[in-house]
Amino acid sequence: MTDAEWAVVRPLLPVPGWMRGRGGQPESYCHRAILDAIRYLVDNGVKWRAMPADFPPWDRVYAFFRRWRDHVLVREFHDRLRDRVRQKAGRDVEPTAGVIDSQSVKADAVVGADSRGFDGGKLINGRKRHVVVDTLGLLLGVMVTSADIGDRAAAKVLLKRVADAHHRLELVWADGGYTGSLVEHCLAAFALVLAIVKRSDDTRGFVVLPKRWIVERLFAHLMRTRRLARDYERSTTSAEALIYWSMTMIMTRRLARSHSARA
Repeated sequence: MTDAEWAVVRPLLPVPGWMRGRGGQPESYCHRAILDAIRYLVDNGVKWRAMPADFPPWDRVYAFFRRWRDHVLVREFHDRLRDRVRQKAGRDVEPTAGVIDSQSVKADAVVGADSRGFDGGKLINGRKRHVVVDTLGLLLGVMVTSADIGDRAAAKVLLKRVADAHHRLELVWADGGYTGSLVEHCLAAFALVLAIVKRSDDTRGFVVLPKRWIVERLFAHLMRTRRLARDYERSTTSAEALIYWSMTMIMTRRLARSHSARA
């Protein structure tokens, strides 16, 4: 991270328990060095054991990552950054509209048969990322499943999580894969209006559909991150955590640029 990025990140980091008098020992390595190591792994797609010697030992970095993953600290950190980005953009912290979609990616050999499947529509053997974003393209929720899980089945679970976390959410745009009983279910169970954005039958070639391009842009960001170009994680929780890490990198850069421009 640059100094400008660290200035943005530092006040938003979760406070360790030992600093709040809750016991435990101080960590041996600086948080900035640990975060830089995880960002390096996510951006460059290296193995944990291939961490360059400039960073703390790989097992200490992985232990930090695992602790943040298991205690949902990475999502907490991500959400604080997202709130700050929305405020800088002149938006309310809580969104009222979002977009849902899914992306199937190939899985590495380390991914077990219990969490991988075959997506017959995309002809991909691997996992599927189901995401909900706000109208700025910022992540509101993510769920990683095997690729053979249908979009509507996963959306019921994911939209419940997102609706519980964001009580002001009223409208979610989706593509034609989310039609059917899901529309009525969202309205009755979550008080969400699921608006289906369909491609016109008269349209030929590539056409940017309203609202749908927002979530597609997020998928493009993820695929530019080498660790996420293919699913290498043994567990779906690790895969979800790395998606949150990738989005923290994007938002940190955005906030740092806004601070530099204002200065």
